Amino acid sequence: MPALDDDENPELRDFTRRFWWSLPLTLIVTVLAMAGHSLDIFHSHPISSSIQNWIELVLATPVTLWAGWPFFVRGVASVRDRSPNMWTLIGLGTAAAYLYSVAATLFPQGFPAIFMQDGRIGVYFEAAAVIISLTLLGQMLELKARSRTSAAIKSLLGLSPKTARRINADGREEDIPLPHVHPGDHLRVRPGEKVPVDGSVLEGESAVDESMLTGEPVPVMKRAGDSLIGATLNSHGSLVMEAQKVGAETMLSQIVQMVARAQRSKAPMQRMADSIAGYFVMAVIAIAVLTFVGWGLFGPEPGWVFGLINAVAVLIIACPCALGLATPMSIMVSTGKAASMGVLFRDASAIENLCKIDTLIVDKTGTLTEGRPVFHSVEATPDFSPQAVLQLAASLDQGSEHPLAHAIVNHARAENIALTKPESFESGSGIGVSGLVAGKKLQLGNTALMEAAGVSTKPLQERAESLRLEGISIIYLAVDGVLAGLLAVSDPVKPTSKEAVTRLRADDINIIMATGDGLTTARAVAREMGIAEVHGEVKPQDKERLVADLQQYGRKVAMAGDGINDAPALARADVGIAMGTGTDVAMNSAQLTLVKGDLMGILRARALSVATVKNMRQNLGFAFLYNSLGIPLAAGLLYPLTGHLLSPMIAALAMSVSSASVVFNALRLRNSRID
Repeated sequence: MPALDDDENPELRDFTRRFWWSLPLTLIVTVLAMAGHSLDIFHSHPISSSIQNWIELVLATPVTLWAGWPFFVRGVASVRDRSPNMWTLIGLGTAAAYLYSVAATLFPQGFPAIFMQDGRIGVYFEAAAVIISLTLLGQMLELKARSRTSAAIKSLLGLSPKTARRINADGREEDIPLPHVHPGDHLRVRPGEKVPVDGSVLEGESAVDESMLTGEPVPVMKRAGDSLIGATLNSHGSLVMEAQKVGAETMLSQIVQMVARAQRSKAPMQRMADSIAGYFVMAVIAIAVLTFVGWGLFGPEPGWVFGLINAVAVLIIACPCALGLATPMSIMVSTGKAASMGVLFRDASAIENLCKIDTLIVDKTGTLTEGRPVFHSVEATPDFSPQAVLQLAASLDQGSEHPLAHAIVNHARAENIALTKPESFESGSGIGVSGLVAGKKLQLGNTALMEAAGVSTKPLQERAESLRLEGISIIYLAVDGVLAGLLAVSDPVKPTSKEAVTRLRADDINIIMATGDGLTTARAVAREMGIAEVHGEVKPQDKERLVADLQQYGRKVAMAGDGINDAPALARADVGIAMGTGTDVAMNSAQLTLVKGDLMGILRARALSVATVKNMRQNLGFAFLYNSLGIPLAAGLLYPLTGHLLSPMIAALAMSVSSASVVFNALRLRNSRID
């Protein structure tokens, strides 16, 4: 039996244990029922023929009474609460099959001779056992998917550091557990450490990576007075901060609460199915009662015995394996095919809901774009060459840990430009870096740094503005107090994003961009993508609110994102779509993960969703067709015409054929063409 994960919930552990321990017994009972007639050991003599029934009774009893006990409890509860559902039918069907078979095994002489087959009374032990095992398997798959909702919460909580370094009033520093931090405490955040709680900077300057919460790929320089968010990463430099929000009041805790609330708010997928099942159950019970009474009052002698047996047959055949297989088989085949295409569905509801989506909200950074700054271009003033500007800037940036600096240095090295070791390097101004390279005094940074150094940016101002309108970051280089040029670094759009957006719009899906990045950058990318509606500088709660507002207007909303800041919206959406290149929290909050982080995966997933839903409907159609034919036969409606009743072997064969048709139809999904 497979090992169980200690983190699994008790119900899942219980069902898994019941399933694996009872499965061998179910398989043996089924083989005996289907092929037992070919074994001479059971049919060489009328007395020994009944041995098979006793063997099936011994094997099926643990499956029915132990493995199936939770279903009987639910069935009884559904009757007590006057809310008939599939548990009512499963409980009645399996109980009827088992009790009828027990009676046939213990008291075969009480049954009419017409039910004698191969020297024994036909029994339904295998029907009861198979229904129990299939139902256990379905419950295991459902509980496994449901248990993953807690993984997002665990991932989020795992982001917080476990300790904080507190500076006491006497100047002494000590590491304390995070729960011991109080508002007003002074804390030190060293290079490479995570900010423990929300607060503000008192001393020091450093670049803080907030991408996990804001979606902004470029670290933000923090100086005295600037706010800090707990769980963000201090890349370099030491900071002294004042704790302001701790515990449940931090932004990370708020996001945790939003994810949990959004996941709980999802309407159960089974609402409509349970409603239909309720009417179906009542109809089957009514037919069984009418069968019993009809045979008792109007049937040949012994009428009430015939009525009892046929009523039991109705209940048995009304709970066929085909109905239990119809949806799970389609889902299992579909998820397997999806995985081979780089699309991971978390549960069946995601597959069913994706084909209904009419609105898609996309994050920018890491979803439409690569999420990694790359060198774009270099512009030089007349007194300098572009290569000289790149060589000097990259030489100075060798001492910087900033992602924009990495983009410049990596490009220079790719161009085989020889870099010079800086003679001095100074960082921490929050607006750029400065130093000496080959005897030249360099300043490399934004407009504020140039103004502080008294360097005019007018010669390249027009070019800089045009680049900014394209969402590109600008870095100026001054040499010995004179503007030498500018370097442009961008976050490129993924090669397939535009095609994906175009094709999704062609499918009448409204595309909306919602990003934590600046509005100018967001609009620039949106224009390139052909996206009309843009929301920039949005916080995690704003994204979730946008999803909720659209849902209130009756829209079916999908959300695609890759960051922790997207997690609440991913959980709130009808279908959350996470980039496989993003954070674990995003993937755990979403119902669908694109392994390659490619929006074209949404098109493939949507096409597969349409095919899968169509396949499920076909399977349910097959199952209900066999039910529609099987119930009247089990009730004995053809007896006046043929003089025959539905024998156990014919019923077993009908259930096998119905199950086989469902299985083979579901397997067709493996060969379906998904563009």
